[in-house]
Amino acid sequence: MQDHRRLGRELELFHSDPLVGAGLPLWLPRGAAARRAVEDYLLDLERCHGYQHVYSPPLAKAEMYYRSGHLPHYADDMFPPMALDADNAFVLRPSLCPHHAAVFSSRGRSYRELPLRIGEIGGQYRAERSGVLGGLARVRAISLNDGHVFCAEDAVEDEIVAALSVMKEAHAALGFEPSSWRLSLRGGGDKYVDDPPMWDRATAVLRRALEAADVPYEAAEGEAAFYGPKIDIQLRDYAGRESTLATVQVDYFMPGRFDLSYVDADGARRRPVMVHRSAAGSMERLFAHLIEVHDGAFPAWYAPVQVEVLPVGDASGREFADRCRALGLRIEEVYAGSLAARIRDASVRKVPFVAVIGANELAAGSVSLRSRDGAVSQLPVDAALERLISVCRPPKHAGAAGSSVSV
Repeated sequence: MQDHRRLGRELELFHSDPLVGAGLPLWLPRGAAARRAVEDYLLDLERCHGYQHVYSPPLAKAEMYYRSGHLPHYADDMFPPMALDADNAFVLRPSLCPHHAAVFSSRGRSYRELPLRIGEIGGQYRAERSGVLGGLARVRAISLNDGHVFCAEDAVEDEIVAALSVMKEAHAALGFEPSSWRLSLRGGGDKYVDDPPMWDRATAVLRRALEAADVPYEAAEGEAAFYGPKIDIQLRDYAGRESTLATVQVDYFMPGRFDLSYVDADGARRRPVMVHRSAAGSMERLFAHLIEVHDGAFPAWYAPVQVEVLPVGDASGREFADRCRALGLRIEEVYAGSLAARIRDASVRKVPFVAVIGANELAAGSVSLRSRDGAVSQLPVDAALERLISVCRPPKHAGAAGSSVSV
């Protein structure tokens, strides 16, 4: 069975150490290489769609989370505040949105700057119970591909549709399809912000956006964020368990809590709407799914090792390896063991390409290129490099939406 925990161990992608703690995985070099390739792709995709990227700290004063509503409504899922002294208590953040609200409010804003799209792959922390933790799928330290769009009321629907389009593009490039789309609505109890008109307005705009994007969905009561409804992109793992990967949320609550505003064309100050969106969710849950979907054999563009260079006899693969590195390919040179054993080992580790270089190849200025599906081609070195670059390059982006402005 394609359990990402087993594959993660066998392929040396990540490790869980009891001394570090449950739900706090260590990304090993191979897993980190794959993750870095995916992160670079996602950041570049977002730049093409008008996002600007920031860095923000993984904790803040408790006061920020009282203002955002997290401590009143979400405290059970947060780590307890850390008091440095009587006047300063800090909290590991459960989400990035309050920090991005602070980015928006770092200076005055004009309607000309909207929509302002802010993105980050940042850390957030959830005090998950030990019994629900598992591999990368459920963790306490989360690296979230997050983004927030600050826009005028009349642009909200378009921004949601655009966010859904970015999601579809990212998922196709990564090689998977969601199992379902869900409109997550408010349920009963005091878990949610008590403002029925606000909930009705946010729900209506999400429904219109889903219809405009021609996305089939199911409604689910009681699955909303505490401050508003959301569109959730659902996945099923190898065992049939469902979880949420990516999301789009409409937030009329937090801009008011942080007193966000911009100057409109008529000179009046107006409140922006905040659209929360994550195209690919957390890197942990994303890779739990990708490992299982691809059975560890990632597409070549984000495979941890793209090319394994196997010299034969006294032949040296150093020149070919150096040219691969110069082109940005992730490679390893393996000398120990018979050629058959090294090829077999590369197959077990699901390396996309093996380059065999012996005396005959050196004399002919060629390389024997073996792909993961077993196909073998004898190619001149330049042709082999061209083929590797064409297959190992990240997918091209479909196109941009909007223009960027200065933060």
